[in-house]
Amino acid sequence: MLSKNRPIRVLVVDDSMVARNLITKGLSSHPRIEVVGTAINALDAKQKIIHLSPDVVTMDVEMPGTSGIDFLKQFLPEHPLPVILVSSLNLRVFDALAAGAVDFVRKPDGTESNASFLHALAQKIIVASCAKVHNPTQTARTAVSPTGGAQVQAAHAAVPLFGTLGSSTALDHTIIGLGASTGGTEATLEVLKRLPADIPGMVIVQHMPVGFTKMYAERLNRLCKMEVREAVQGDEIHRGLALIAPADLQMRVVRLGNRYTVSCQPGEKVSGHRPSVDMLFSSMASTVKCHMVGIIMTGMGRDGASGLLEMRKAGAYTIGQDKDSCVVYGMPCVAHEIGAVMVQASCENIANVLMTHLKSQGK
Repeated sequence: MLSKNRPIRVLVVDDSMVARNLITKGLSSHPRIEVVGTAINALDAKQKIIHLSPDVVTMDVEMPGTSGIDFLKQFLPEHPLPVILVSSLNLRVFDALAAGAVDFVRKPDGTESNASFLHALAQKIIVASCAKVHNPTQTARTAVSPTGGAQVQAAHAAVPLFGTLGSSTALDHTIIGLGASTGGTEATLEVLKRLPADIPGMVIVQHMPVGFTKMYAERLNRLCKMEVREAVQGDEIHRGLALIAPADLQMRVVRLGNRYTVSCQPGEKVSGHRPSVDMLFSSMASTVKCHMVGIIMTGMGRDGASGLLEMRKAGAYTIGQDKDSCVVYGMPCVAHEIGAVMVQASCENIANVLMTHLKSQGK
């Protein structure tokens, strides 16, 4: 953990001189950040990292020669270091996150100001300086620790991929809410890819820049058994469907008789975010009259903690990601501390905990 008494040392990696100058000048004005150097490509970055020992690296995804993705795959296993991607609207950003990058920010493209971009980048650097860098090539041992119970050790590879849940009126009338932030793109995938095609309807908030939520939903749809898509106003929640909240809109669950739909509308930020996990979870707590489950995963801050507590008080079954498997143990930590979490589980075992619960409900 870095001391707050010294600035966060940052290396800026980008093949564009314009981008390097913009980022360097912008970050240098931040009181908590010191730009210790720049690099023009991955090879240059390797040498600078060894020489300068930065705390965080910002890196373009697309660079001549070795790409940012290849750099992460080759360099991070031996030199774990928080990397923030600076990317255009490009699907490859998710490959880079899978390769070990902590987070990403969208490059200015005329839709937002340079000041807004630099503010977002600075905030992500601050979060990344506290992040745990996971090596995707390692097979880690994970834990499930139900509240008041003993820990159960389970290997990553031993976590099953589940078959169908089968016909069940109870599961037809169950809604699952999931919220995540930093580190959540891959953590959410780890959960969803283990779930069956007939999973109860899911509503998901993942903090993400505008333009990327649709691509993220399409990626999950390709990799998971259930249908996954970016939510639109009025989408009905039903079994076999997971809806991702669109970036920059607040998503709420709305009841229409015996049916449930989503509202995706502009609105003020809640808990500092739009979409907000708190907004989603609070709407579920006040609106959903059938069975519900709330899951809070890796991320900085406390978005979702209060909403999850509301859900638990309303009768929901609640799960929080554990500290060891979080990139940033912020949101799940606050939720656990205020009593919102019934069960803590590793990222790889959340699906197991969820399925065990759903099967008990479906009997």
